[in-house]
Amino acid sequence: MKIYKFLQGGQPRFGVLEEPGTVRMMKASPFEGSIEMGEETWPLSSLVLLPPTVAHPRIFGVGLNYKSHILETGRPLPEIPSIFMKPDTALIGHGQSIVYPSGSTVVHYETELVAVIGRKARSVAREDALHYVLGYACGNDVSERTIQRKEMSLGLMTVGKAFDTFAPVGPCIDTSVDPSKLRMRGRLNGVVVQDCQTSDLLFGVDALVAYLSKSITLMPGDLIMTGTPGGIGPLKPGDIFEIDIEGVGVLRNDVIGDNT
Repeated sequence: MKIYKFLQGGQPRFGVLEEPGTVRMMKASPFEGSIEMGEETWPLSSLVLLPPTVAHPRIFGVGLNYKSHILETGRPLPEIPSIFMKPDTALIGHGQSIVYPSGSTVVHYETELVAVIGRKARSVAREDALHYVLGYACGNDVSERTIQRKEMSLGLMTVGKAFDTFAPVGPCIDTSVDPSKLRMRGRLNGVVVQDCQTSDLLFGVDALVAYLSKSITLMPGDLIMTGTPGGIGPLKPGDIFEIDIEGVGVLRNDVIGDNT
């Protein structure tokens, strides 16, 4: 099942892809319990898509989580996930613009699989963890490296990851894919720049949900951006970046300058 969130009549709504190109309305949010379908349908191409989650989710990021990427940096494999957080003001959906911050000189894309929490989770076992995940989306952990590198010298990652529009997520939630066996590609202006298998994740979705829920109660709609493989690189205004995850879909965002 593919679940979309979109604007209809000026209001955010959820719907399910019923057949190629057609979305059927859901009577309520998929984060509120059972999924019930309504009568209305719309062409997918006519919809303004929103990030497929609740209005104000928590966004957890994971650094250095692809084994091949870690090894190519010469670093040892970490014993625990490297967790940081992005504010919900960074969240944008498919088709919305990433704003290149004024005064920045190094801004990078990061192709990522996003796990969308569907049920309240506290101290869940790893073998049960995926039952608390509604599904998966594409995500881009956009990062301002000049600030991030200074922060990392102090042992933290906050502002460099947190600019407005620095967390594109979408285009939908797919509830059926196996997160451990997906091909994931990032394309910059149509050219593949990242290409990996999620089987290379050091800490898979099950491990991340179990680890986080030991200390933090995960809530429906929370997002876990699971990390990026090698091949990260710069963005600039005028670029278009696409994240294509097997079975999930394609998340596309352009980059514009900051006119504020």
